[in-house]
Amino acid sequence: MFIDPNDRKDLGKTGEKVSAIGLGTWNIRDGDRMVEAIVKAVELGLDMVDTAEMYGGGSAEEVVGRAVKKVGRDNIFITTKIMPDRFRDEYMVFKAVEASLKRLGVKEADLILVHWPVEDIPVSRMMHIMERVADKGYTRYIGVSNFGVRHLEEALESLSKYDVVVNQVRYSVLDRSIEDEVLPYMIRNSITVQAYTPLERGMVVKNRKLVEVGRKYGKTSVQVALNYLISHQYVTAIPKTEKVDRVVEFSGALGWRLSEEDLMELKKL
Repeated sequence: MFIDPNDRKDLGKTGEKVSAIGLGTWNIRDGDRMVEAIVKAVELGLDMVDTAEMYGGGSAEEVVGRAVKKVGRDNIFITTKIMPDRFRDEYMVFKAVEASLKRLGVKEADLILVHWPVEDIPVSRMMHIMERVADKGYTRYIGVSNFGVRHLEEALESLSKYDVVVNQVRYSVLDRSIEDEVLPYMIRNSITVQAYTPLERGMVVKNRKLVEVGRKYGKTSVQVALNYLISHQYVTAIPKTEKVDRVVEFSGALGWRLSEEDLMELKKL
């Protein structure tokens, strides 16, 4: 298999690079600690943060906004997501985006995603509205989340001015289902993965095989799990933590790569 050695990953076909590892913000328990974690992440080069309007009813975006004030807007790549039901009415989408930007304290997001597809709203409609969101200067790039190949195909066929640069999907060394069809399709079409739940809510920590492989490299099972993901072309990971020491641990997944032999062994998990 091709092992991607880059710790800064291609963002779709944009020519821009983003950190192979960033931070997610789902289910924040302590906003102050989350701000500290984001600040530390940016200091360590993990300068990509993911959030969404539905996380905490918008409170997660407010926490990210507090962190942005501390690190400086130009030093952080912000992704947020809009709920699909908004797309029944273009006006609702614009109001939702404007509310997100206000909570984030920014004039423009780096990336806005459709949070998931729904069967009764055509993907083509979603993409046409997203292009207008970009035209208004609300975001630099657009993308999707939780899209399978069928929905991705429809999205790509619908766009005229912009590209889908990211598909944010569940992906971990313990849940490799996207490797069958979705990941190969995304690599062929130069679409970047933002892998959420990459640590399976802590399940990777005590996995015997990950611990065993980690000993060979002097790394933790968490670092092995993240390294497995970012060894794949176009794959980034957005683990969530509110702990500064865990952010430091995440950064230790960068700067090295598992061998092809170990990667193939982990594919048997």
